[in-house]
Amino acid sequence: MPTAEQYLRPEVIRTVARLDLRARFIVEGFLSGLHASPFHGFSVEFSEHRRYAQGDDPKDIDWLVFAKTDRFYIKKYQAETNITGYLVMDLSESMAYTYRQELTKFEYAVCLAAALGYLMIHQQDPVGLITFDERIRSSLAPHSKRTQLANILALLSKLRPTGPTEIARNLRSIAALIRHRSLVMLFSDLLAEPGPIIESLRLLRHAGNDVIVFHVLDEAEVRFPFEGLCEFCDPETGETLTVDASGIRADYIDAVEQLRADYRRELFAARIDYVPLDTSQPFDKALLEYLASRKARF
Repeated sequence: MPTAEQYLRPEVIRTVARLDLRARFIVEGFLSGLHASPFHGFSVEFSEHRRYAQGDDPKDIDWLVFAKTDRFYIKKYQAETNITGYLVMDLSESMAYTYRQELTKFEYAVCLAAALGYLMIHQQDPVGLITFDERIRSSLAPHSKRTQLANILALLSKLRPTGPTEIARNLRSIAALIRHRSLVMLFSDLLAEPGPIIESLRLLRHAGNDVIVFHVLDEAEVRFPFEGLCEFCDPETGETLTVDASGIRADYIDAVEQLRADYRRELFAARIDYVPLDTSQPFDKALLEYLASRKARF
C-alpha cells in the first residue's frame, strides 16, 4: 500500500482508477508532506486561520490550534478567507501526448485540476470549471457546496482532448465572462504563439483577477530523449517532420528553456504566477504554488 506522500507521484496516481480518489489522495499526500516538513502548520494557515499579528484581538486566538502547533493563530472572517476560483482546461489534441510517462499531459492536468478543486471546496471556496478548444465548450459556475466537487469531477472525467485550440481568443472570452474578481487557474501546454497568449493573460490580470498558469509539458518535450532519425507529427494539423534527434537535441532543449524563461519573465512583470511542470514531476510543486499564491493575497 503506497504511503500518503507516494500518491503525489504520477506513476502511483495512474494506478487509481477513480478521479475522486485521485484528487483526495493527491491532496492528503500533499498535506501529509507539509506536516512532516519545515512547512509544518502551513496548510492550517491557508485553510481557516492566519498568524496572530500585533493589533489583533487576543479573544480571536484559536487555542485548539495553539495546542497543536504551539503557535498563535486567529480564525479568519468569511470575507477574508473566501476566493472564487475558476479551473480553466485546454482541450487541444496536443494535450493527449505522452512518450514514456504514465500520464498524458491532459491526464496530469485533469488530476491537478481535480486536486485543486478538492482543496478549494474543503476550504469552502467557490470554484467553477471552464473548458475550451477552438471555443468555450463548457462553463460550470462557481459554488462552494460539497455537491460542486462531484459536479466538477464528473465533468473533468468526461473530458477528452480533441482538435485544435485557440488559447488567446478563449482567454479573452473568459475575461469578459468573469464578473467578479477571481482566481483563474489555466492548465495548458501553451503550444501556440506566446505573444497573443501573454496579452490575453494580462487582460485577465488587468480586470482584477489573480492568475496562475500551470504550463504542463510531457517529460519528453522537456528532456528530448530521442535518438537517430525521428518522425514527429503535429496532432492538430497532421503535418510530419523528420529530424536527426541527436543533432538538434541541444538546440531544442535551449529553445524550450528559453520559452519557459520568456513566459516566466513576462508573466512575473504582469504579476501572474507561472508554474512550469512536466508529467514526471510529483503534484506537490503545483499545489504549493497555489497555496503560496493564495497566501500572497492576504
